Amino acid sequence: MEIGISIEADNKIGVLHKLTGIVSELGGNITYTQQFIKDDGKIGFIYMEVEGIKDTEELKKRIESCEFVKNFEIHSSLKKIYGKRVIIIGGGAQVAEVARGAISEADRHNIRGERISVDTLPIVGEDNLYEAVKAVATLPRVGILVLAGSLMGGKITEAVKELKEKTGIPVISLKMFGSVPKVADLVVGDPLQAGVLAVMAIAETAKFDINKVKGRVL
Repeated sequence: MEIGISIEADNKIGVLHKLTGIVSELGGNITYTQQFIKDDGKIGFIYMEVEGIKDTEELKKRIESCEFVKNFEIHSSLKKIYGKRVIIIGGGAQVAEVARGAISEADRHNIRGERISVDTLPIVGEDNLYEAVKAVATLPRVGILVLAGSLMGGKITEAVKELKEKTGIPVISLKMFGSVPKVADLVVGDPLQAGVLAVMAIAETAKFDINKVKGRVL
């Protein structure tokens, strides 16, 4: 069973090493971690997703006994809470329409017990879009990427190709000018429909298989 743990601790050298050591000693394998500094650099927040811990009470006891720990909590993992993610990037108006379709469809599946969340980034400019697409590879729980705009090509196309090669994350593109549609798994003319299909492509309760329509323009 995978659990999520959240820790607030003093921002000191060796804190992360000590905490991960405790997890390891109790047979835990860290599958995901995120850290950031808060309160003007005095406190660090650490989030981990851990599998293999059989005695969570012992984990709680040992971590809370560390003098540098200010707060500790065990809860469900973000994967269980938020599930798979639909990432929508591009021009604001198109992004909004894709998101509307995706959110409506996600609601249908989440009611049935799935967990699908929708993230948007309204942004323009080749360099900005290039960096945004490349960064998708570093995000956790990404199920699919939708690119929404009227013109995308050049470096953005290269970023899409690299993302697919490295991660296998499917990419839906709106019908637009440029070379991005040529490397996308699916091209959709209607932004609303693109959002719906993006959710259906990653939903376990849907029967839509994007691999069966790969390369098509709808």
